[in-house]
Amino acid sequence: MPPKGKGDEKAPPPLIGRVGTTLKVGIVGVPNVGKSSFFNVLTKSSVPAENFPFCTIDPNESRVAVPDERFDYLVKFHEPASKVSAFLSVVDIAGLVKGASAGQGLGNAFLSHISACDAIFLMLRAFESEDITHVEGDVNPVRDAEIILEELRLKDEEMFKENFQKIERAYTRGNDKKLKPEYDSMVKINKILVEEKKQLRFAEWSEHDIEILNKYLFLTAKPIIYLVNLSEEDYAKKKNKWLPKLKAWIDQNDPGAVLIPLSVALEAKLVEMPDDERKAYLAQNNLTSALDKIITTGFRSLQLQYFFTAGKDEVKAWTIQKGTKAPQAAGRIHGDFEKGFIMAEVMAFNDFKEAGSEAAVKAAGKYRQQGRNYTVEDGDIIFFKFNAGAGLQTKKK
Repeated sequence: MPPKGKGDEKAPPPLIGRVGTTLKVGIVGVPNVGKSSFFNVLTKSSVPAENFPFCTIDPNESRVAVPDERFDYLVKFHEPASKVSAFLSVVDIAGLVKGASAGQGLGNAFLSHISACDAIFLMLRAFESEDITHVEGDVNPVRDAEIILEELRLKDEEMFKENFQKIERAYTRGNDKKLKPEYDSMVKINKILVEEKKQLRFAEWSEHDIEILNKYLFLTAKPIIYLVNLSEEDYAKKKNKWLPKLKAWIDQNDPGAVLIPLSVALEAKLVEMPDDERKAYLAQNNLTSALDKIITTGFRSLQLQYFFTAGKDEVKAWTIQKGTKAPQAAGRIHGDFEKGFIMAEVMAFNDFKEAGSEAAVKAAGKYRQQGRNYTVEDGDIIFFKFNAGAGLQTKKK
């Protein structure tokens, strides 16, 4: 659980990527690795999932509730008339092949679909099957990961060079000092992306560099979560010859990235079972579903979090970006809350659960009044006070 709030704090550094709360994770991979089947299981939808490349042409998008024991506890405690959890938006993107950055396999269209997303679930196949063809002829998830990352880098390089040439010409010919900060950042990007042929998310960037990265929204600046699709048997045994090789490759080529094994075949079986039957099957076979971990990891990769408003009328998780101040968090509920913001009365979820009631939190001195410089913590339970022009108003939602 997050630490207790500490009042007014220094704002965190700017984030790489889009600003907003309607961000998306795209499911990316070479053809026939289980992307659409995974999308169907994750979102309980039924998009086509066939045994041929490019079955998915147009991207399919849906959203899935973010599992959270804190939300479940608040719902059970308040028994509200309405409950609204946080959601993760997920996009199923057609398979990429070697040469996609040069247009192979409708690659340019599919790469543009990735550009519209803010993080990537990179699906890698680590199961053998005579019934499911592999576009490269054999199963090798390390090679597949290298293909995808290089295609993303090549597309970034193409787009970068076009823009860098314009900035370079304008700066060198006109000696425009106003362009120097952007030019300097572009030189640094050129070194990482073009000369060293690395993914942009690996480098350390200044605040101004991040402004430039966010201007162009490069594919290789997006966070990646690696999903390894195993057979049900290998997933149950927690053993597959490719897992240690993939882990070693990620540690070397994408340090810090998350690797999550799953079995789409198992998840497809589980999603069809009634709750009691599913729980019994998992317990009997000493298995756990990987979906909750995948969803929460994807949500966090977008630099998103949420605070709660909770009462008998409604328990709701309000999605905000990390580093959001109290008035802007209030504005997620209604614009008038931000305009007339007076204060936020805050209690940490852990304090509420430990004390057993709001009154007990207050009695323990852990119910805090925070001003407009307060940075909202993940899982805060907040009561906003605001002035709507006709005297003091309060709102829990």
